[in-house]
Amino acid sequence: MVSAMDGTIEVRWHGRGGQGAKSASAVLAEVLFHEGKYVQSFPEYGAERQGAPIRAYNRVSNRPIRRRCGVENPNIVVVVDPTMIESANPSEGCADDAIYLVNTALDAGDLRRRLKISDSARVLAVDATKITIEELGQNRPNAPILGALSRVFADVPAEVFADHFTRKMKSLPPKALEANRRAIMRGRAEATLA
Repeated sequence: MVSAMDGTIEVRWHGRGGQGAKSASAVLAEVLFHEGKYVQSFPEYGAERQGAPIRAYNRVSNRPIRRRCGVENPNIVVVVDPTMIESANPSEGCADDAIYLVNTALDAGDLRRRLKISDSARVLAVDATKITIEELGQNRPNAPILGALSRVFADVPAEVFADHFTRKMKSLPPKALEANRRAIMRGRAEATLA
């Protein structure tokens, strides 16, 4: 979907504390940095507590990035917590052709209607919650979301995301690392586009 980046691609993440949006934003930046891109990754949150709404941001470019402000007009919106479809107004400031990646059991067509976005926007839906409950036994949707993002950053294979995630989270037990690897690969395979 996004391959040759002529300008800067901006990503806005919507999640809740403890779901891994901040970590996934960092992993995305690190993966793309190792692929030769210039990157930024930074969170924004109020109360640091599990379940509190958070936003995280990325910028990705083939050239040095001089902007240091928040992301107001993202090209890509990632909704890690499906309850934030209504509460966070994820389409705020987005161009008509933005890409939305949402953790949801809804199909991408239903999701498009709930987001109230234009027909030129692209929507990727992945049930990351289901995947992590099946693979990890808990709701930590960041791994399958990263897998689905590998469809957006098409020039970076999902295996690169899985390898980097495994290295970054090496303090986890081996079974958990392997479960996260499977979750990333399933996120890539199970994401649907509309």
